Amino acid sequence: MDFREDAVATKPIANIAAPECCASLLADPLSDADAAALASGFAALSDPVRLKLLNLIAQAGTICSCDLTGPLGRSQPTVSHHTRILTEAGLIAGEKKGRWVWWQVVPERLEALQSALATRP
Repeated sequence: MDFREDAVATKPIANIAAPECCASLLADPLSDADAAALASGFAALSDPVRLKLLNLIAQAGTICSCDLTGPLGRSQPTVSHHTRILTEAGLIAGEKKGRWVWWQVVPERLEALQSALATRP
């Protein structure tokens, strides 16, 4: 089966802008937009396969989709499904090079989720 990786929307990695997000959960009440942005990020991280996938991408810096199936023990369509969810949540960005997509973490988005959980201002 020839799975087409271009089914995942990609942008050149250098041109990715992290979405603006969010106030600390301990600060003022969250706006509806902040709550939705935080929920999107945390929902994407609620799956163990996606957490492992994010970890693999973060450890590598930049990694090809072709190198993710083995460590995850999942098929290419499953990896693509999970990368799509992480991409939609703004946690990773991909750049198509030839047949494959090369992924990297969007550090600003991870920092925004982390700061929302910070116990100190």
